[in-house]
Amino acid sequence: MKIHFIAIGGAAMHNLAIALHKKGYDVSGSDDEIFEPSKSRLEKHGLLPKNFGWFPENINAEINIIILGMHARQDNTELLRAQELNLKIYSYPEYLYEQTKNKKRIVVGGSHGKTTITSMIMHVLKNKGVNFDYMVGANIKGFDTMVQLEEKNKIAVIEGDEYLSSPIDLTPKFHWYKPDVAILTGIAWDHINVFPTFDNYVSQFEIFIKSICKNGKLFWFEDDENLQKIANKNPNIKSQAYNKYKYFIDEKSEVCVNYENKIYKMSVFGDHNMQNINAARLACLEAGVCEQDFWETIQTFEGAAKRLQLIKENNSSSFYIDFAHAPSKLKATINALKQKHPQRKLIACIELHTFSSLQKNFIPQYKDCMINADVAIVYYNHEVIKHKRLPEIKESFVKASFGNETMVFTATDTLKDYLSSQNFDSTDLLMMSSGNFNGIDFVKFAEEIIKD
Repeated sequence: MKIHFIAIGGAAMHNLAIALHKKGYDVSGSDDEIFEPSKSRLEKHGLLPKNFGWFPENINAEINIIILGMHARQDNTELLRAQELNLKIYSYPEYLYEQTKNKKRIVVGGSHGKTTITSMIMHVLKNKGVNFDYMVGANIKGFDTMVQLEEKNKIAVIEGDEYLSSPIDLTPKFHWYKPDVAILTGIAWDHINVFPTFDNYVSQFEIFIKSICKNGKLFWFEDDENLQKIANKNPNIKSQAYNKYKYFIDEKSEVCVNYENKIYKMSVFGDHNMQNINAARLACLEAGVCEQDFWETIQTFEGAAKRLQLIKENNSSSFYIDFAHAPSKLKATINALKQKHPQRKLIACIELHTFSSLQKNFIPQYKDCMINADVAIVYYNHEVIKHKRLPEIKESFVKASFGNETMVFTATDTLKDYLSSQNFDSTDLLMMSSGNFNGIDFVKFAEEIIKD
């Protein structure tokens, strides 16, 4: 089997390429730019293109399959050549289904929490010796890649993203997976560049529910009013609501669960993570893990990369980073850290970096979502707005949209100077973004402001 990746450097694409290479497929690929860590990983496996760019002359009838990434455009010269030769063209989620269609597929969807829940399931299954395929949208401790595919595996665990599949396949990714077991964490409007109305966005989740295999199962968060309306619209499946698992916080501020009179101490915290743990528990039971084994194992789960990730702490302060960028994610992350250290001052910073978060008609959705932070800071970069070809946003508009107590910064150095000037005794700093605040080295910055 000869497979060629157009836009091989993407986060999911390069991991899928490596997984197929490990299976023995003849894999090649192209891209006009590849950044780390994709570049080093592809090079390690001999998959890094010799030259960057698009080379239609490399597309020939000997190629069995083309896998097309979102980074490519519809007029990509390699894509046009593949279409001319009538080659089979897949998006990566479409081909991921092809690789797992004879397995039990556990798919985690929702506007927030899906990476964490997928990671929790993977952590438990691996530590209990269960072999499984997977695709997850972050680097997970204990896993070398974000995708694994092996013929022997009977289970596939997949993070179900609702974004589009490829430039020529406008199907939301999670519509391809046809789960046997599905989880939905909640619905909060996102990706407004492709889902222009909230109703249109919600309808994608309804389609996902109807795609669940006959006699399959759906676990959904019961407090989400949008899921309440659609969770039972597939009569051919079992639909079961879940909520956060009951827990208590001990004298050391540790999150604890009592199961059958035994205390299990969690390494993650916050109501949203106890919701995530309960969803992961239900999925793991479906995968054959007994409940006691689940609680024994989930204790050592420390979180996915950039999901409330602790960078540095001392006796009275800490520095966390998080991937949060949508309003519901900001609110949940801030509340979780405030729950953990209610006696500390919380400085919370959000970078508006995604296409949706920089849209003037979307920014008002953030109203009061940072209200539980003692100091709320919004950062955005005018150059990013220009690069995304979006209308300029005034700082006064951002401030009014979030709430007038919010501070707004548009220069990285000014933000860093302000944070560096703060007294971090009994203070937590939380920096949230899908980017890096235009080049902040979080580890280095944490060393500067959180003293040993």
